[in-house]
Amino acid sequence: MSNPDSFIDEVSEEVRKDRLFGYMRKYGWIAVLVVLLVVGGTAFLEFRKSQATNAAQSVGDEILAALELDDDAERATALAAIDVAGGAAAITGLLAASDLTETGDLDGAVEALNSVAIQEDVPEIYRDIAALKSAMVTEGPLSEDDRRAILDRLATPGGAFRLLAQEQLALMDIQNGEVDSALEKFTAIAQDAEVTGGLRERAFSMIVALDGDLEALIGEMIGLAAQGDQ
Repeated sequence: MSNPDSFIDEVSEEVRKDRLFGYMRKYGWIAVLVVLLVVGGTAFLEFRKSQATNAAQSVGDEILAALELDDDAERATALAAIDVAGGAAAITGLLAASDLTETGDLDGAVEALNSVAIQEDVPEIYRDIAALKSAMVTEGPLSEDDRRAILDRLATPGGAFRLLAQEQLALMDIQNGEVDSALEKFTAIAQDAEVTGGLRERAFSMIVALDGDLEALIGEMIGLAAQGDQ
């Protein structure tokens, strides 16, 4: 390579370096800002995670301390006093309701259950559990119509506790002397594809107690099962 060519290459290299340094002087603050934002954001996230962890541990300690109390009423009061939201609030509410039921304070138990059932930030599964348990308190503050309305809602197709709600509705029918309606509900429960073994056994027992034809029902179920296998 000739000397003129080498000189041109050196000049071009110096020009590129000058341009690069110029860009760095002009826009380097952006790179520094990006680095600071990344580092600061990471530190903030770690701080928030640490806060959440500490808060969860604190709530857990409070719940454990409340559960260690021997007196049901004191335990219920301690659980109700814990300041939590979401799923944790549902758990403390359900536990407090259970303790209040043990003390005979059914009004307080239903109130605790209803407070869980109406909280929008509580997962639906917990709200439904609370609603079902409140409807099962037969001597509580809820009227029969209120209890039936709750159970009718829970018994709709697709509900997680629809069969348990149907069972409670059937028991209410028995209390009102509506034996035929109760038999229909227990029969439907026994034939349901999603019924658990324990609930089916309870349905069978109630069908027998109500003078229903259990043998015919079992025969029908066996026939339907055989058709399904063909």
